[in-house]
Amino acid sequence: MPVAPWPPANPEQLGTTFAKLGWIGFFIQLVLLTVPLSLALYMIVGFAPDSPARRGIDLSNYLSWGSLIVTIFTAIWFFRYTRLGRRIAEEDSRLTGGGVLKTVWIGIWAGCIGIVFSMLMLFAESSRILFVMLANPQTGLMVSPNIGGDPNLSLSALDGISLLTLLILLTAELVVLGLSLWLLYRTATPATKKASGAGAYA
Repeated sequence: MPVAPWPPANPEQLGTTFAKLGWIGFFIQLVLLTVPLSLALYMIVGFAPDSPARRGIDLSNYLSWGSLIVTIFTAIWFFRYTRLGRRIAEEDSRLTGGGVLKTVWIGIWAGCIGIVFSMLMLFAESSRILFVMLANPQTGLMVSPNIGGDPNLSLSALDGISLLTLLILLTAELVVLGLSLWLLYRTATPATKKASGAGAYA
């Protein structure tokens, strides 16, 4: 891990960057999280437990709870960036370059873990849909109701909800990774090296 120059040449500018990107990342994740949480609630209360859509279905196979938990964690972590930005701007003597970088690296690794979870679940769900399509008669129908049959060999609205949820979570974690990498760059690069450039980038 590189050692950040500390105290930074322009603590107010770095603190503003942390606060601004922290709020941006927090609100983006907050908005994106409302969709999968709403879809999860819809799946739980919108279908009767004995309905064909719910019968024999384990919701943990259709929502990447791991990705959801990681996304909630990174949203909280980005809120922490806003508090950290204030401390940097105030030149808190308890802060060190290594400590700030460690905080950013935790956000980066959390984003990477969320991306891996979402990708694995996307591959698993896509493979399941392909298997169901191949296992059912090739009648040209996009969805086979399989009424009264094995629910594992039928497709329902839950499959579409699952894919949409995973894509939303993946989008949130990609945003987290991008913003975290930018914070890492701004923290680890001395401000004097950017003085001759276009000025502040955030």
